[in-house]
Amino acid sequence: MLLEFVRAHTVLAPVPFVPEINLRQAEEPIALWEATEAAGPEQPPPFWAFAWAGGQALARHILDDPELVAGRSVLDLATGSGLVAVAAAKAGARPVTANDIDPLSLAAAAANAEDNRVEVRTVEADLLDTDDRYGVILAGDVFYSREMAGRVLPYLRRAAGRGSLVLVGDPGRAYLPMGLLKRATYDVPVSKALESVDVRRTTVWQVV
Repeated sequence: MLLEFVRAHTVLAPVPFVPEINLRQAEEPIALWEATEAAGPEQPPPFWAFAWAGGQALARHILDDPELVAGRSVLDLATGSGLVAVAAAKAGARPVTANDIDPLSLAAAAANAEDNRVEVRTVEADLLDTDDRYGVILAGDVFYSREMAGRVLPYLRRAAGRGSLVLVGDPGRAYLPMGLLKRATYDVPVSKALESVDVRRTTVWQVV
């Protein structure tokens, strides 16, 4: 049923900054938000239906430099649409795990993996207090709130301390922490309805 909802409310189209990947995206953000809320009580916003700037930058970065992930286990944390997980799988990562706490997000990630003919496993859980090991952890647009940043950053730093490559894609969100290593910067096309601009300057950072 969740997969049917995702397919019914999105259109499969190339990602603006990563045209190698087709993604199920909403044409009308507000209409989808209303439909999501109507689907049940206390539904989270439909982050899974859009190609956010941080995810696009991360996807571009690893597709342009596949050796970062090829042959390594990858976790796409707070996956949203699964865009970054799909990019990692296309770049040769094995296995690829897309994680989120929103079941609709994981349905979207599964649909997008299938549409792009790659293998991605999904995990519905809050992993931020865990210490599972991955070769690479990727996180796009996770510093949008104080609460989220306060939980995500310690998790990412613990992972980096254990030897994981930890990369973050961020378009200058309010709670981006200090002390990260800049790897690349891109001008990423975004939805004006969501971001109030057509392009976001977005940086890929490494957590060290």
